[in-house]
Amino acid sequence: MTPIPLAIVGLGRMGRAVEQLAPERGFAVVARIGKGEVISRRALNDARVAIEFTEPSAAPANIRACVEAGCAVVVGTTGWYAELPTLREEVQRRNGSLLAAPNFSLGVAVFSHLVAEAARRFAKLPAFDAHLVEIHHAAKRDAPSGTAAALAQIAGGARGAPVPITSVRTGSVPGTHEMLFDAPFEQVRLVHEARDRRVFAEGALAAARWIVGRHGIFTMEDVIAASDPSIPEQ
Repeated sequence: MTPIPLAIVGLGRMGRAVEQLAPERGFAVVARIGKGEVISRRALNDARVAIEFTEPSAAPANIRACVEAGCAVVVGTTGWYAELPTLREEVQRRNGSLLAAPNFSLGVAVFSHLVAEAARRFAKLPAFDAHLVEIHHAAKRDAPSGTAAALAQIAGGARGAPVPITSVRTGSVPGTHEMLFDAPFEQVRLVHEARDRRVFAEGALAAARWIVGRHGIFTMEDVIAASDPSIPEQ
């Protein structure tokens, strides 16, 4: 099988993890674009898809540049979603391809459905309160994390009430999300714990493979739905 030409936008820890895993997953890294470098057709070097892990202030411009160059883009940067409606229109107008997700862990994609189902069931039991706790490494800038915000929104919608979030930044934790349902005499905890950043690289590469040849705006829900017919596509 011919490797898929891949561009990596952002050469930090996640970019390095993607680059390390890419050859094993059927990709050939043809471009590496670091901070301050201009994204263009030439810089992308005929990549069919780009994986972007940078910072919130840079992500929107990087997305626009990839779309303008005709390159599908998978975005793992969070904290820029206020600009998503505008970017959605631009991607659609240019018949581009964008897949953005706050978390590329395949386990988190399924975990979100478990959280929604649990929240619906516990909403019928007034004694139970809900709270989300997320822990990340000390260098993570956004708090709460994009994943925590998404999970809290899912749980809040399912239970019909807001779910508060506690964010902890410490050490080198790749990412832990814990959904708590607490009553006076008992507690239920649903936990997803990432043990290695490669889990996000693995999911990003799965998303990159999936989006090649498609046009539109997608999330990891679409990727998961492709392999699990019980999960509806968005």
